[in-house]
Amino acid sequence: MTAAEALEFTASRAKDTTFFFDFDGVLSPVTDDPDASQPVPSVLGVLEQLAAKVARVAIVSARPVSFLRSRFDSLEHVDLYGLYGLEVWHDGDVVTEPAALPWVPAMADLAERARSELPEAILVEYKRLSVALHYRTAPQLAPQVERWGHEQAERLGLRVQGGRMVVELKPPVDQDKGMVISEGVLNAGCAWYFGDDMSDIKAFDALRAREAVDPGFFGMCVAVANPETGADVSSAADLTLESPEAVARFLADALPAFDR
Repeated sequence: MTAAEALEFTASRAKDTTFFFDFDGVLSPVTDDPDASQPVPSVLGVLEQLAAKVARVAIVSARPVSFLRSRFDSLEHVDLYGLYGLEVWHDGDVVTEPAALPWVPAMADLAERARSELPEAILVEYKRLSVALHYRTAPQLAPQVERWGHEQAERLGLRVQGGRMVVELKPPVDQDKGMVISEGVLNAGCAWYFGDDMSDIKAFDALRAREAVDPGFFGMCVAVANPETGADVSSAADLTLESPEAVARFLADALPAFDR
C-alpha cells in the first residue's frame, strides 16, 4: 500500500485512529545539547489540527513529561508519554509508574557519578527516572561511555538503552515504547507510529503484532532518516521521511484527506 493509499484508508477510519510520534529526530531535529531541542515550528499547529480529526494523538518519548510539556504546553488534545512510558500526561494529570519511583535516588547518585568519572565532553542528562550519557560531540569516546554504562548497569541492576550517540540507563521496570503502543492500540482500528531510533522499532513491532492477531487492524510504521540509526529503522518501516521538517510537511499535506 502506498503512503497516499494508506492516508486515504486512514481518513475513512479517522475516528478509530491514533497517531503516535517520537520527539527527538521526529518532531524536532537532534541537537548537541538536548535541552536546546525544539519542535519544528509548524508542527504544533499541525498536531493540534490532526488531533481534532482523529481519535487520539500522542507523543511517546525518552524525555520526561516535564520536558515534553514545556515544548507542547499549547496543545490541548495531545497525550504525552515520557521516559518510554514510565510517565504519562493525560487530561491534565501526570501518572508515574509506581515500580520506578524507588529508583529516583539511585538515578540522582548515578548522574553525579557520571559527571565525576566520565570525560567532561560527555553530556550527562539526568531525567529523574533515567540517566542518558550523550557522546555526540565526542564520538571517539563511545567505547568508553558504553563500557562505563554497562558496568554501572551490572553494579546497580539497571537496564541499558542504546540510541543515537547516547547510552541510557533505566530502572529494571518492564516498560518500553512497544508496550506503550501495544496498550495504546487495544481499542483502535488504525494507528501510525513515527520514529527514528532503535527504541522505536519496538513500537513498529507492536503494530505488526496487533495486525497479526486482528485482521481488521491497520498499522503504518514511518521512519525518519538519520545518519546513525536510519538504516536499521527504515528497514523496519513501511515509509521513510527525510527529516522532522518533512514529517511536518507530510502531516500538513495529509490533513485535507480527513476533510473529504
